[in-house]
Amino acid sequence: MKILISNDDGYQAPGIVALYEALRDVADVEVVAPEQNNSAKSNALTLHSPMYVHRAANGFRYVNGTPADCVHIALTGLLGYRPDLVVSGVNNGANMGDDTIYSGTVGAAMEGYLFGIPAIAFSQTERGWGHIEEAAKRARQLVLHMAPSIESSANAGPAGAVPWLLNVNIPNLPAEQIKGVKIARLGRRHAAERVITQTSPRGETMYWIGSAGPAKDDSEGTDFHATAQGFMSITPLQVDLTDHERLPFWAQTADSLSRTGA
Repeated sequence: MKILISNDDGYQAPGIVALYEALRDVADVEVVAPEQNNSAKSNALTLHSPMYVHRAANGFRYVNGTPADCVHIALTGLLGYRPDLVVSGVNNGANMGDDTIYSGTVGAAMEGYLFGIPAIAFSQTERGWGHIEEAAKRARQLVLHMAPSIESSANAGPAGAVPWLLNVNIPNLPAEQIKGVKIARLGRRHAAERVITQTSPRGETMYWIGSAGPAKDDSEGTDFHATAQGFMSITPLQVDLTDHERLPFWAQTADSLSRTGA
Protein backbone atom coordinates (compact mmCIF):
# COMPACT_ATOMS: atom_id res chain seq x y z
CA MET A 1 0.00 0.00 0.00
CA LYS A 2 1.24 3.46 -0.91
CA ILE A 3 0.09 6.37 1.27
CA LEU A 4 0.46 10.12 0.74
CA ILE A 5 0.35 12.14 3.97
CA SER A 6 -0.30 15.88 4.18
CA ASN A 7 -1.75 18.32 6.72
CA ASP A 8 -2.49 22.01 7.28
CA ASP A 9 -0.40 22.64 10.42
CA GLY A 10 2.88 22.47 8.54
CA TYR A 11 5.42 19.72 7.91
CA GLN A 12 7.04 20.10 11.34
CA ALA A 13 3.80 19.76 13.35
CA PRO A 14 3.75 16.99 15.97
CA GLY A 15 0.55 15.60 14.47
CA ILE A 16 2.01 14.81 11.04
CA VAL A 17 5.20 13.41 12.57
CA ALA A 18 3.16 11.07 14.80
CA LEU A 19 0.98 10.01 11.87
CA TYR A 20 4.02 9.23 9.74
CA GLU A 21 5.62 7.19 12.51
CA ALA A 22 2.39 5.22 12.99
CA LEU A 23 2.04 4.33 9.31
CA ARG A 24 5.60 3.99 8.06
CA ASP A 25 5.83 0.27 8.83
CA VAL A 26 2.50 -0.70 7.23
CA ALA A 27 2.91 1.09 3.88
CA ASP A 28 5.21 3.03 1.61
CA VAL A 29 4.61 6.53 2.98
CA GLU A 30 5.43 9.90 1.42
CA VAL A 31 4.90 13.23 3.18
CA VAL A 32 4.18 16.38 1.17
CA ALA A 33 2.95 19.16 3.45
CA PRO A 34 2.84 22.96 3.73
CA GLU A 35 5.96 24.83 4.77
CA GLN A 36 3.97 26.84 7.31
CA ASN A 37 0.64 26.67 9.12
CA ASN A 38 -2.20 26.84 6.59
CA SER A 39 -5.23 26.31 8.82
CA ALA A 40 -8.63 27.31 7.40
CA LYS A 41 -7.36 27.33 3.79
CA SER A 42 -10.04 24.83 2.75
CA ASN A 43 -9.56 23.69 -0.88
CA ALA A 44 -7.65 26.78 -2.02
CA LEU A 45 -5.13 26.34 -4.84
CA THR A 46 -2.31 28.80 -5.56
CA LEU A 47 -2.73 29.93 -9.18
CA HIS A 48 -0.94 33.27 -9.44
CA SER A 49 2.46 32.70 -7.86
CA PRO A 50 5.10 29.97 -8.19
CA MET A 51 5.54 27.22 -5.64
CA TYR A 52 8.69 25.39 -4.63
CA VAL A 53 9.22 21.95 -3.15
CA HIS A 54 12.03 21.31 -0.66
CA ARG A 55 13.06 18.23 1.28
CA ALA A 56 13.59 18.43 5.03
CA ALA A 57 16.27 16.58 6.97
CA ASN A 58 13.76 13.90 7.98
CA GLY A 59 12.79 13.20 4.37
CA PHE A 60 9.50 15.09 4.40
CA ARG A 61 8.87 17.33 1.42
CA TYR A 62 7.34 20.75 2.03
CA VAL A 63 5.70 23.30 -0.26
CA ASN A 64 5.23 27.06 0.03
CA GLY A 65 1.52 26.57 -0.68
CA THR A 66 -1.78 25.36 0.71
CA PRO A 67 -2.69 21.83 1.83
CA ALA A 68 -4.63 21.29 -1.40
CA ASP A 69 -1.60 22.56 -3.35
CA CYS A 70 0.57 19.93 -1.70
CA VAL A 71 -1.70 17.03 -2.61
CA HIS A 72 -2.38 18.42 -6.09
CA ILE A 73 1.32 18.81 -6.88
CA ALA A 74 2.07 15.36 -5.46
CA LEU A 75 -0.62 13.66 -7.54
CA THR A 76 0.03 15.50 -10.80
CA GLY A 77 3.74 14.91 -11.17
CA LEU A 78 5.83 15.14 -8.01
CA LEU A 79 5.42 11.54 -6.84
CA GLY A 80 5.52 9.88 -10.24
CA TYR A 81 2.98 7.27 -9.14
CA ARG A 82 -0.60 7.09 -7.90
CA PRO A 83 -0.92 6.47 -4.13
CA ASP A 84 -3.57 4.11 -2.84
CA LEU A 85 -4.66 6.40 0.00
CA VAL A 86 -4.37 10.07 0.95
CA VAL A 87 -4.25 10.80 4.69
CA SER A 88 -4.33 14.29 6.21
CA GLY A 89 -3.55 15.30 9.78
CA VAL A 90 -3.43 14.71 12.62
CA ASN A 91 -4.85 18.23 13.01
CA ASN A 92 -4.25 20.37 16.08
CA GLY A 93 -7.91 20.79 17.06
CA ALA A 94 -11.32 19.59 15.95
CA ASN A 95 -12.77 19.66 12.46
CA MET A 96 -16.43 19.05 13.13
CA GLY A 97 -19.67 20.50 11.81
CA ASP A 98 -19.17 23.68 9.79
CA ASP A 99 -15.40 23.43 10.39
CA THR A 100 -15.17 20.99 7.50
CA ILE A 101 -16.05 23.77 5.03
CA TYR A 102 -13.03 25.82 6.09
CA SER A 103 -10.64 23.08 7.13
CA GLY A 104 -7.30 22.78 5.35
CA THR A 105 -6.98 19.30 6.83
CA VAL A 106 -10.20 18.22 5.14
CA GLY A 107 -9.23 20.20 2.03
CA ALA A 108 -6.04 18.17 1.62
CA ALA A 109 -7.93 14.88 1.95
CA MET A 110 -10.66 16.10 -0.38
CA GLU A 111 -8.09 16.91 -3.06
CA GLY A 112 -7.12 13.25 -3.08
CA TYR A 113 -10.78 12.25 -3.20
CA LEU A 114 -11.33 14.55 -6.20
CA PHE A 115 -8.58 12.59 -7.98
CA GLY A 116 -10.47 9.36 -7.30
CA ILE A 117 -8.33 8.21 -4.37
CA PRO A 118 -9.76 7.14 -0.98
CA ALA A 119 -8.91 9.74 1.64
CA ILE A 120 -9.12 10.31 5.39
CA ALA A 121 -8.81 13.53 7.42
CA PHE A 122 -7.77 13.02 11.05
CA SER A 123 -8.14 15.64 13.81
CA GLN A 124 -7.89 15.79 17.58
CA THR A 125 -10.84 17.43 19.31
CA GLU A 126 -8.70 19.72 21.48
CA ARG A 127 -5.65 21.79 20.66
CA GLY A 128 -2.26 21.19 22.26
CA TRP A 129 -1.34 17.68 21.01
CA GLY A 130 -2.37 15.93 24.20
CA HIS A 131 -2.21 12.13 23.73
CA ILE A 132 -1.14 12.56 20.10
CA GLU A 133 0.47 9.09 20.08
CA GLU A 134 -2.90 7.53 20.91
CA ALA A 135 -4.57 9.53 18.12
CA ALA A 136 -1.94 8.30 15.66
CA LYS A 137 -2.49 4.74 16.87
CA ARG A 138 -6.24 5.09 16.23
CA ALA A 139 -5.48 6.45 12.76
CA ARG A 140 -3.28 3.42 12.07
CA GLN A 141 -6.03 1.04 13.21
CA LEU A 142 -8.56 2.63 10.86
CA VAL A 143 -6.17 2.57 7.90
CA LEU A 144 -5.42 -1.11 8.47
CA HIS A 145 -9.13 -1.89 8.87
CA MET A 146 -9.90 -0.14 5.58
CA ALA A 147 -6.99 -1.78 3.73
CA PRO A 148 -9.18 -4.27 1.79
CA SER A 149 -11.36 -1.43 0.49
CA ILE A 150 -8.26 0.61 -0.36
CA GLU A 151 -6.76 -2.33 -2.26
CA SER A 152 -10.03 -2.92 -4.12
CA SER A 153 -10.17 0.73 -5.17
CA ALA A 154 -6.54 0.64 -6.31
CA ASN A 155 -7.08 -2.52 -8.37
CA ALA A 156 -10.14 -0.99 -10.05
CA GLY A 157 -7.99 1.84 -11.38
CA PRO A 158 -8.98 5.52 -11.73
CA ALA A 159 -11.88 4.79 -14.11
CA GLY A 160 -13.48 2.04 -12.05
CA ALA A 161 -12.65 3.15 -8.54
CA VAL A 162 -15.34 4.33 -6.14
CA PRO A 163 -13.39 6.49 -3.67
CA TRP A 164 -14.58 7.51 -0.23
CA LEU A 165 -13.77 10.48 2.01
CA LEU A 166 -13.83 10.19 5.79
CA ASN A 167 -13.61 12.93 8.41
CA VAL A 168 -12.36 11.54 11.73
CA ASN A 169 -12.19 13.33 15.09
CA ILE A 170 -10.38 11.73 18.02
CA PRO A 171 -10.74 12.86 21.66
CA ASN A 172 -7.51 13.87 23.40
CA LEU A 173 -7.74 10.97 25.82
CA PRO A 174 -5.60 8.03 26.92
CA ALA A 175 -6.47 4.70 25.30
CA GLU A 176 -8.53 3.35 28.19
CA GLN A 177 -10.82 6.40 28.17
CA ILE A 178 -11.75 6.30 24.48
CA LYS A 179 -14.98 4.32 24.47
CA GLY A 180 -14.98 3.24 20.84
CA VAL A 181 -16.02 4.49 17.42
CA LYS A 182 -19.26 6.06 16.24
CA ILE A 183 -20.45 6.97 12.76
CA ALA A 184 -21.83 10.50 13.01
CA ARG A 185 -23.30 13.23 10.88
CA LEU A 186 -21.86 16.73 10.91
CA GLY A 187 -23.22 18.99 13.63
CA ARG A 188 -23.55 22.77 13.32
CA ARG A 189 -21.89 25.74 14.97
CA HIS A 190 -23.23 29.14 15.87
CA ALA A 191 -21.82 32.06 13.90
CA ALA A 192 -18.22 32.99 14.67
CA GLU A 193 -17.34 35.45 17.39
CA ARG A 194 -17.03 39.15 16.50
CA VAL A 195 -14.04 40.30 14.50
CA ILE A 196 -11.15 41.54 16.64
CA THR A 197 -9.80 45.00 15.83
CA GLN A 198 -6.45 46.48 16.80
CA THR A 199 -4.48 49.55 15.85
CA SER A 200 -1.15 49.06 14.09
CA PRO A 201 1.98 51.09 15.01
CA ARG A 202 1.18 53.24 11.97
CA GLY A 203 -2.31 54.01 13.23
CA GLU A 204 -4.14 51.72 10.80
CA THR A 205 -6.97 49.43 11.92
CA MET A 206 -6.13 45.73 11.78
CA TYR A 207 -8.76 42.99 11.71
CA TRP A 208 -8.47 39.45 13.05
CA ILE A 209 -11.09 36.79 12.36
CA GLY A 210 -12.85 35.88 15.61
CA SER A 211 -12.96 32.44 17.18
CA ALA A 212 -15.38 29.81 15.94
CA GLY A 213 -18.75 29.86 17.65
CA PRO A 214 -19.96 27.17 20.05
CA ALA A 215 -21.88 24.12 18.89
CA LYS A 216 -25.42 24.91 17.71
CA ASP A 217 -26.44 21.34 16.91
CA ASP A 218 -24.60 18.88 19.12
CA SER A 219 -27.50 16.48 19.52
CA GLU A 220 -27.15 12.72 19.58
CA GLY A 221 -25.92 11.43 16.26
CA THR A 222 -23.60 14.37 15.56
CA ASP A 223 -19.81 14.41 15.63
CA PHE A 224 -19.94 16.94 18.49
CA HIS A 225 -22.03 14.58 20.62
CA ALA A 226 -19.98 11.47 19.85
CA THR A 227 -16.63 13.03 20.76
CA ALA A 228 -18.05 14.72 23.86
CA GLN A 229 -19.09 11.25 25.05
CA GLY A 230 -15.54 9.96 24.57
CA PHE A 231 -15.94 8.26 21.17
CA MET A 232 -13.89 8.65 18.03
CA SER A 233 -16.27 9.98 15.38
CA ILE A 234 -16.21 9.03 11.71
CA THR A 235 -18.23 11.07 9.21
CA PRO A 236 -18.40 10.04 5.54
CA LEU A 237 -18.27 13.19 3.39
CA GLN A 238 -19.30 14.00 -0.16
CA VAL A 239 -18.50 16.92 -2.45
CA ASP A 240 -21.95 17.34 -4.01
CA LEU A 241 -23.35 20.58 -2.53
CA THR A 242 -26.60 20.38 -4.49
CA ASP A 243 -29.73 21.00 -2.39
CA HIS A 244 -31.51 17.95 -3.80
CA GLU A 245 -34.53 18.33 -1.51
CA ARG A 246 -35.35 21.78 -2.88
CA LEU A 247 -34.67 21.11 -6.55
CA PRO A 248 -38.44 20.87 -7.31
CA PHE A 249 -39.02 24.32 -5.80
CA TRP A 250 -36.24 25.88 -7.85
CA ALA A 251 -37.52 24.08 -10.95
CA GLN A 252 -40.87 25.83 -10.46
CA THR A 253 -39.03 29.12 -10.07
CA ALA A 254 -37.16 28.51 -13.32
CA ASP A 255 -40.40 27.65 -15.14
CA SER A 256 -42.01 30.84 -13.84
CA LEU A 257 -39.05 32.92 -14.96
CA SER A 258 -39.14 31.30 -18.40
CA ARG A 259 -42.83 32.13 -18.84
CA THR A 260 -42.17 35.78 -17.97
CA GLY A 261 -39.35 35.96 -20.49
CA ALA A 262 -36.53 36.33 -17.97
